[in-house]
Amino acid sequence: MTNERKQEVLKAIVKHFVETAEPVGSNTIIVRYDFHVSPATIRNDMASLEDEGFIYQPHTSAGRIPTDSGYRKYIEEIADIEKAREKAITVLHGLQAGHKTEKAKEYLHDGVQLLSRATKMASFATVPDSKRTFYLGLSNVLRQPEFLQDAMQASQVLEVFEKSDNFLNTLKSLDLEDTARAFIGDENILPQTQSCSIVVAKYHIHGFDGYVGLLGPKRMDYPFNIAMVEQVKQLLEQK
Repeated sequence: MTNERKQEVLKAIVKHFVETAEPVGSNTIIVRYDFHVSPATIRNDMASLEDEGFIYQPHTSAGRIPTDSGYRKYIEEIADIEKAREKAITVLHGLQAGHKTEKAKEYLHDGVQLLSRATKMASFATVPDSKRTFYLGLSNVLRQPEFLQDAMQASQVLEVFEKSDNFLNTLKSLDLEDTARAFIGDENILPQTQSCSIVVAKYHIHGFDGYVGLLGPKRMDYPFNIAMVEQVKQLLEQK
């Protein structure tokens, strides 16, 4: 098979069948694959391809589909392997980036869960590639006597997490280094958290930066909570 148009017809038949699992006829080839010739010309090319064993008609009145020899011819002589390689690399890089993000989210969820269970406080982390903050253990805080006795304080704590954009911007404005830091009462920037304390650290996972920490009443075990935030941060960064 040396005719360039016949190769393009075979390419169109292979592409169509791979995409649709349906036989293809001459009219479809002309319209979908932009051939500027008559249907009769395409039918002649298809007849020639069939005589050479590259395509066949699966049943009467159907279009044509590739034979094994047609696929082989397509792979070895027609397909743009370099273009396919570039596409494969692009797709793989996209999947790897998505996978890294998903794995980072899984690790963060596990870390936040450990932090909440260990401290009996509300623990939180910012999500990679997102302006969202997720949290666990809010009920731990709301059960504390300070908040059971003051519904307004409890509602303010809820508001902090509901307005996650504002909370994230606040975290970004904090002067944080590699160690966890406690912000006590009036030291907190958000008015809603001035009845609370926040212990927070910056994390670095799989190329992502963010924040992990806990929120609770000012009456908390600061040394233990600071140490726990630092330990969870280290666990995350070892993944």
